[in-house]
Amino acid sequence: MNSLTRRRFLQSSLAAATAAPLARAAVAAETGLRVAPFRFDVTPPVGHPLCGGWIKPMVDCSDELEAIGFVLLGAGEPIVICAVDWTGILNGAHLAWRSALAAAVGTTPNRVAVQCVHQHDAPFVCLRAQQLVAEQRDGLGVVDESFFGACLDRAKSAVAAALPQARPVTHVAHSQARVDRVASNRRVAVGPDGKVGKMRGSSCRDPELVALPEGLIDPQLKTVALYDGAQPVVALHYYATHPMSHYAQGHVSSDFVGLARKRRQRDQPGCHHIYFTGAAGNIAAGKYNDGSPEARVRLTDRMHAAIVAAGESLRPGPIGPVSWRTCEILPTTSPAWNADALRASLANRQNSPANRIRPAMALAWIERVASGAPILLSALRMGDIALVHLPAEPFLEYQLRAQQLAAGRFVATAGYGDGGPWYIPVKEAYPQGGYEVSVAFCSDSVEETLTRGIGELLRA
Repeated sequence: MNSLTRRRFLQSSLAAATAAPLARAAVAAETGLRVAPFRFDVTPPVGHPLCGGWIKPMVDCSDELEAIGFVLLGAGEPIVICAVDWTGILNGAHLAWRSALAAAVGTTPNRVAVQCVHQHDAPFVCLRAQQLVAEQRDGLGVVDESFFGACLDRAKSAVAAALPQARPVTHVAHSQARVDRVASNRRVAVGPDGKVGKMRGSSCRDPELVALPEGLIDPQLKTVALYDGAQPVVALHYYATHPMSHYAQGHVSSDFVGLARKRRQRDQPGCHHIYFTGAAGNIAAGKYNDGSPEARVRLTDRMHAAIVAAGESLRPGPIGPVSWRTCEILPTTSPAWNADALRASLANRQNSPANRIRPAMALAWIERVASGAPILLSALRMGDIALVHLPAEPFLEYQLRAQQLAAGRFVATAGYGDGGPWYIPVKEAYPQGGYEVSVAFCSDSVEETLTRGIGELLRA
């Protein structure tokens, strides 16, 4: 290469090296969007109640629990979306999380979505239920309130540290990949009387139940990624299944969905990976999970493979208009729940912890409905993409319904937001009975209420 050729080569190389950042900056200036990812530890201390206090408390930590999220700037007041490796956050505790994150970024709680992943070797937090069980003065516990407060302090610190590092958002992409042999419907064993019989739960060793078909599931893992130029900054992954392989021995873990997420984070350290459990109230891994440690490994491998496959098909493009929509609902309490009977169950020391703490959580819901404090539904819309945030444990049908209501758009649904109502079945499930219906705090009118709310989030 002679000197003239070399000089021209260097000049063209320099132009190519500077063109991409300049183009990226131009697009960023057009969108005005920035994203600030954050993460912090929410692992409870040894001895802390797990799953609300009715399984063995924390003995040790197999792998840490995290709260992972991002702040979106430039679309009006800041928007915060966060996924937490906890079983659930209910009622006032959920509002406290949203309020803490809102205060940290200077926004309002109704512009914050906090969704739990729903692992069971993890905290399940209702502050009012904790007050009710503490009044019994016999050692029952739902959550250590000092630990809860410390987590909110960590949330504020993590967000404050993230904001100065906010990156431009120039592009967005979405994709999906089929998940192989993970999800299965729990309510497939319906008898001739129309009632749900034996349940195929999170794990199952009953050969008859295992042999039954998967039933109604959503087989697709959905991924949405935000980009700074060619670099993905945040990747959000959504899949509908209960995320438990084995649990209840005190070994805190993010379980197979969290382990898959962490593996992908190691694969791609420059991108902030976040996992959301979809509308999985009636979905679990029971057909493919015998509850063994080996099954956790297999399920982790399959989830990781789907996350990788979805990532490989991402094609960044323009973001389009960005908006945040909310809708308040307040479902009525199921007539199956009687406050006096619940108080009697809570006070009965002959009952197991589960059969005392669960009534306390139902009482907390009854009190909430009486107070008129609504549940907030929300959706982040970016062009033809909608990220929908639903409460508690909604049945899969609500996720599929959201996709139908937004025909022609890409919808990713996160369940397990405000956990106050516990399970949210569809109306036709109530006369079928089964476990999920037995712990649904709302009446069957919740289907109409929630569907109407989803429609408001997704209307054109």
